[in-house]
Amino acid sequence: MFDIGFAELIFIGVVGLLVIGPERLPGTIRTAAVWLSRIKRGFNDVKQEVQQELHNDAVMQELRKTGEQLKDEAGALKKEISDSTKTLSDAATPHDSAPAPSTSTAQKSTP
Repeated sequence: MFDIGFAELIFIGVVGLLVIGPERLPGTIRTAAVWLSRIKRGFNDVKQEVQQELHNDAVMQELRKTGEQLKDEAGALKKEISDSTKTLSDAATPHDSAPAPSTSTAQKSTP
């Protein structure tokens, strides 16, 4: 993590031994290790949350894209249904220009 070599660790140990003293050095090392592990865990938690948010963002973008596609398809389907309904209603209405002969006029003409 910090790229500390063996010689640097020995130097830090000797300085710690001189500054802190032999009685308190083991307790100080344990405390430092606990704090270091808490910091690592915190960074890992933050990293995991960021990755989860990025994944969620990608999923949300995909859902939005799919939603837009569905809206477009629904609009096209509504247009097709409307056109089909109009075509069917036009086919169902008669387009005869001459009116049909009425039966009442035919009976009056024969005496």
